[in-house]
Amino acid sequence: MISGIASGQDTSNMKQPGNPGNQIKEPDTLDRKLLPEVVISAYEQNRRLADVSAAVGVITTAEWNRYNRMSIVPAMNSIPGVRMEERSPGSYRISFRGSTLRSPFGVRNVKVYLDGIPFTDPGGNTYMTQLAPFDMYSLEIIKGPAGSLYGAATGGALLIKSRPDNWQPGFTAEYNYGSFNSNTINAQVRVGNQQAGNIVNYSHQTSDGYRNHTNLRRDMVTWESMLKNTDKQTLSTYAFYGDLYYQTPGALTLSEYNANPKQARPAAAGNPSAEQSQAAIYQKTFMAGITNTYRISSTFENTTNFYGAYTNYKNPTFRNYEFRSEPHFGGRTIFNYTTDLLHVSFGGEAQKGFFQTQDYGNRNGAPDTLQTNDNINTWTYTFFAQADLFFGKGWQASGGLSFNEAFIGIDRISVPGFLPRNKTFGNELAPRIALSKKITPDILLYASVSKGFSPPAVAEVLPSTGSINTNLQPENGISYETGIKSGFFNQRLYVEIIGFYFELQQAIVVRKDSSNADYYTNAGSTTQKGIESQVSYQLLPSATGLLTSARLWASYTLDNFTYGDFKKDTVNYDGKHLPGVANNTFTGGIDLNSRPGIFLHLTYYYSDKMPLDDANSAYAGAYQLAGGRIGYSTSIQKLNLTVFTGVDNAFNAKYSLGNDINAAGGRYYNAAATANYFVGLTVNFNKAPKK
Repeated sequence: MISGIASGQDTSNMKQPGNPGNQIKEPDTLDRKLLPEVVISAYEQNRRLADVSAAVGVITTAEWNRYNRMSIVPAMNSIPGVRMEERSPGSYRISFRGSTLRSPFGVRNVKVYLDGIPFTDPGGNTYMTQLAPFDMYSLEIIKGPAGSLYGAATGGALLIKSRPDNWQPGFTAEYNYGSFNSNTINAQVRVGNQQAGNIVNYSHQTSDGYRNHTNLRRDMVTWESMLKNTDKQTLSTYAFYGDLYYQTPGALTLSEYNANPKQARPAAAGNPSAEQSQAAIYQKTFMAGITNTYRISSTFENTTNFYGAYTNYKNPTFRNYEFRSEPHFGGRTIFNYTTDLLHVSFGGEAQKGFFQTQDYGNRNGAPDTLQTNDNINTWTYTFFAQADLFFGKGWQASGGLSFNEAFIGIDRISVPGFLPRNKTFGNELAPRIALSKKITPDILLYASVSKGFSPPAVAEVLPSTGSINTNLQPENGISYETGIKSGFFNQRLYVEIIGFYFELQQAIVVRKDSSNADYYTNAGSTTQKGIESQVSYQLLPSATGLLTSARLWASYTLDNFTYGDFKKDTVNYDGKHLPGVANNTFTGGIDLNSRPGIFLHLTYYYSDKMPLDDANSAYAGAYQLAGGRIGYSTSIQKLNLTVFTGVDNAFNAKYSLGNDINAAGGRYYNAAATANYFVGLTVNFNKAPKK
């Protein structure tokens, strides 16, 4: 879970913070081949994972390659404290430390950046569904409030990197075929060198899905370029167009789930079935951004980016037919000053959106009578600063602070004489303080305190019920965290144990009315306590043995999330467990690579049962998943060929993934796929880069 390089920027001409004389200890040759240095960019540290005083998870291509490349869910769930769900192919939901309460689908309350460019829109929503594993070289997952550098979100931040630092011209092509008529095609061409280069990538995915009415089609084209004008300046661009379609089958009651988990939601209580409604998501997104990095001196640099994006979104559902038009733009600038004893980061981020949402009745999958027509004006901005001081004898102190403000204005033009409803969420400071000590050269002990602030998203103020709820209040809370990290034997043995305590006020939770429409309310306070741990051990094979590498890894999460002070009407939920959160999760596996080219990845995942409503009257059962991937890789000069096959859910477990929390009528359950298989072929050609 920590193999690979996850550096967020080119630091070749910048000092590494806290590294006197910019000296890097070189491991022995065999260790260096087995386990490359893990360098992360979270909190602008650009340091080894084991040296960063924060809870950060890392996913690289090594993690993607353990699983079926059809989905990013298994790799995400290998990180302690992270839960990713997929109700049907393409329908993602992510939570860091329980933030799923706000997300019936999609990604909210988590700030997402793509190559440093804000990917979360100014309305607070992130269309992660557009991205496939091929579009993400590495991920850094920051758990807990990260507002001191990444703005307003109590759930954390996700930093996506689309390509490696080292430019390697050539091409890559991959094809996967799996159960349920799943097909994945990816093709990438890389031209140029370290001074100027371009990457064009195309990915295509289709699947019929396990359940009825779960077809998926996803197409994505990206273009990236990089130009080093001088030794001091680098200019890069990123653009993509995504065309996504997936059907939404709807949740089932327990009796329906037990009788036939593959069925889509049937007609009931005057509401049509999923198939009658032709319930689905049609989503087209274009985004283009440009980033300029300028090294003012050997210790001072600035990175500034600007972007523009447009999403066209169409969603026939059980109760309405929604159209969204969402153009937005923004940017981010950050200055970094780095010496051996001090690292300072400061800057700002701003976004502006002009959205339009139209809701119609849904008559057998076609728009009917207009219900609402809203123009939505939204903006958000953040100013931030952070300082890291490196004292002698292994001590480090970090302090950061951000100022955040957000605005939502709604004009219902379908109602004559309507007075626009405006709400500003602002004047909120989000500080973070951390103190760490290197007990030994291989052991880091740290503690931190951070405050989170998260305003409601546009989709929460204006939910699918059509009501406008500007009375919804922002979430806020304070998180206390302590942890120990160790990287023994030149990082071959990595151990991490982190404990946290988070008191959240005005928690925003989702509910569903009788027609399955979402609406949101503030749920008073929650208390979120947990322990996140992981261990990874890279065995050291002999120079003449069969294996070239062998690695064991595991992670375990213990959560105890409860309501502290929450009453709905006359019902008191104090002390009830938060729905959608399992108390115990475990994942682990083994990765083997051999000299003949045969490789094997075995994985195991366990999730405890979890409550599905505030009253804890219904539960999703515990489940276990086992999977594996085996293949053969060989090289012919500069051409590498890899063939592989694998299985997911080898135990054929029956379980529900992406449950509908607090659903009316007990419609909680979305059945996940049973045992399924895949095969694939990868062709990779790396040309020697021109100097």
